[in-house]
Amino acid sequence: MPARSGPIVILTGAGISKESGLDTFRDAGGVWSQVRLEDVATPEGFARDPVRVQAFYNDRRRGLLGGAVLPNAAHEALARLERDWDDDVLLVTQNIDDLHERAGSRNLLHMHGELLKARCGHCDTVHDWRADLGAGDPCPACGAGGGMRPHVVWFGEIPLYMDRIVDALDRCALFMSIGTSGTVYPAAGFVAEVRERGRAHTVELNMEPGHGASLFAEIILGPATARVPAYVERLLAEGIPG
Repeated sequence: MPARSGPIVILTGAGISKESGLDTFRDAGGVWSQVRLEDVATPEGFARDPVRVQAFYNDRRRGLLGGAVLPNAAHEALARLERDWDDDVLLVTQNIDDLHERAGSRNLLHMHGELLKARCGHCDTVHDWRADLGAGDPCPACGAGGGMRPHVVWFGEIPLYMDRIVDALDRCALFMSIGTSGTVYPAAGFVAEVRERGRAHTVELNMEPGHGASLFAEIILGPATARVPAYVERLLAEGIPG
């Protein structure tokens, strides 16, 4: 079958941002080896100790905005693919940083939320937020205090934009998974959904095979900053493998 064009869906995880200096969560020495996710990444943890949870995300927000963390060659290559590909390219990220946006990606869904936004638990309004967030800060929209929280999907909560993601997976001709462990659902199940339909090529680009590696038609191992630009170059030159 000849190479072809068609819509592309790209899933990215912590591995793509690790090379920009951001900690992953599940690797040895990652975030969850330093702090219990139950304490800082669940609704129950927030209800128990909102001051601690806000401090955790304030620290991460400062790190993201500190100037040392910048988009890398993999982020830039995906922005180029969106710009130069002759069909739809949807980027779905599990990451809560803004490195894809800074690199130039525009057709982007943050399924696990965004660190640089805050949401009011009283009126559900989402606000851009780059400063520290306090447990008693009032909502800029409704004025109520005590309800502002990071706009981040915690464990036990439903990821964002799932209807749009599932629709894109149903239509895609290529599904790429980059820098994700393949352990967190529903994202870990995306490759199985695509494979069931049997129409799309599937490729994993990772430092090591993820938990769902056997479901991919193609596995490319190595640093994202090397492998992603090379794969994008190949796609733009040759099209999607048949």
